[in-house]
Amino acid sequence: MDKNIEHQFVKELEKNQNIAHKICRLYTHDRESHNDLFQEITIQLWKAYPKFRGEAKFSTWMYRIALNTAITLYRKKKRTIKTQDYDSVHFKIKADEYDDEQEQQLKLMYDALKELSDINKALVFLYLEDKNYKEISETLGISEVNARVKMNRVKTKLRSILNP
Repeated sequence: MDKNIEHQFVKELEKNQNIAHKICRLYTHDRESHNDLFQEITIQLWKAYPKFRGEAKFSTWMYRIALNTAITLYRKKKRTIKTQDYDSVHFKIKADEYDDEQEQQLKLMYDALKELSDINKALVFLYLEDKNYKEISETLGISEVNARVKMNRVKTKLRSILNP
């Protein structure tokens, strides 16, 4: 593959890697699973990158690939996850160290989010990332009206979880 394309991909991924870390935190329960999912998201992004046409922002495209990867891999908790060997990927990405201590104040919210369905987790995640309903609907492949209705239902459910 063209070195320029590889360089551009690595640059964009490094700039947006917190998206993947947040998704990993949402869909996993321990550091090892987090790292495995981050690696798999990276690999899936690289595989899909040749099809990225720049019609959407890289970050929007990355949300879609990363969320689809997380939902697919973690839909069934007991399923064995088959991942690609990281060494077979030619480039190396400088990963920021993920500091779990900095996010302890979010633990309560993450615990509540883990009680939601996979799609609802993705919906809340995008909402908390300040995505508008148009972007949310495009990323999740649902209508804008459906995104709004689902979000209102999820807010009610989260209130009941956080304030029993």
